[in-house]
Amino acid sequence: MEENTKFIFDFALNSMDQSVNHLQKELSKIRAGRASTSILDGIMVNYYDTPTPIQNIASLSTPDARTILIQPWEKPILSEIINSINSSNLGFLAQDTGDKIIINLPILTEERRKELVKQVKSETELCKVSIRNSRREANDELKKLNKSGLSDDDLRSAEEKVQLFTDEQIKKVDAIFLTKEKDILTV
Repeated sequence: MEENTKFIFDFALNSMDQSVNHLQKELSKIRAGRASTSILDGIMVNYYDTPTPIQNIASLSTPDARTILIQPWEKPILSEIINSINSSNLGFLAQDTGDKIIINLPILTEERRKELVKQVKSETELCKVSIRNSRREANDELKKLNKSGLSDDDLRSAEEKVQLFTDEQIKKVDAIFLTKEKDILTV
């Protein structure tokens, strides 16, 4: 029985960690005033009729705080990259310089910063829901174990342990939110 509860704990903790990692990945795509190549992570380019991540077909760099420089490895795909970026609805346009692409990121207005904080808050809430779902699933599995031989006292202490995991992960998420919010609102 102890093996089963340990397995449930490990599974719940792993699931919660995955939710936090996903949140961090999503938040890295949200621009906070400085240029970052991670903004382009979700962009796929039609490369010889195959959707390919932009970082697999070009070198990405940030020469200064408001510029992203993209240097394609093959010149013919320059227009495909530009089309993918401009149609991605990220709020900026890619400019062709002949052999490379430059993206000048506009300075964030106060209104745009507040919108970004709302977006971050929304992602954070989704992560918290996911963590709570992991807790619920773990508790459901523990209740099934209770029906097949786990004592009520062991069930209660196992549920308390799952709640501790949940509380720790929620604290992590809140800290991540506060850091990102501060980063966005800093002018």
